[in-house]
Amino acid sequence: MGLKVGEKAPNFTLDSTSGKEFTLYDLGDEPCIIYFYPKDFTSVCTEQACSFRDEFGAFRDLGVTVIGISKDDIETHHRFKKEYNLPFELLADTQGKVAKLYDSLLPIVAIPKRNTFVLAGDKTIMDIQSDLTSGKSKIREVVENLTKKF
Repeated sequence: MGLKVGEKAPNFTLDSTSGKEFTLYDLGDEPCIIYFYPKDFTSVCTEQACSFRDEFGAFRDLGVTVIGISKDDIETHHRFKKEYNLPFELLADTQGKVAKLYDSLLPIVAIPKRNTFVLAGDKTIMDIQSDLTSGKSKIREVVENLTKKF
């Protein structure tokens, strides 16, 4: 059974492109967006990351941290972040454990699903967007929904 709106998001710790480990609950009462995606440098994943980048100012103005998670390693994340000038951290879930915890891992092939979780400051799940195949329109919708809530 997957996570649902209104539930507390599970805590986790993963390596980050910041060079430090990222622990979700270390954000304190800061709201955040966690988006899972299959793979760096693929066309739809790149479009999605660039859409988050393009809307980053709105997220920043709302005090919302954006975090991207895939099974790629930190070195690949660093190249991806640099290539597309991504202003947010990417986390390496190389074993897929966090994706599985968030019901964001496709069975059998063990590839992360394209899921986005919007978390309130207390880490309660406010919204879940699944299968984002066209980044901009859905990500813009997330920004608009957040603007109404914050």
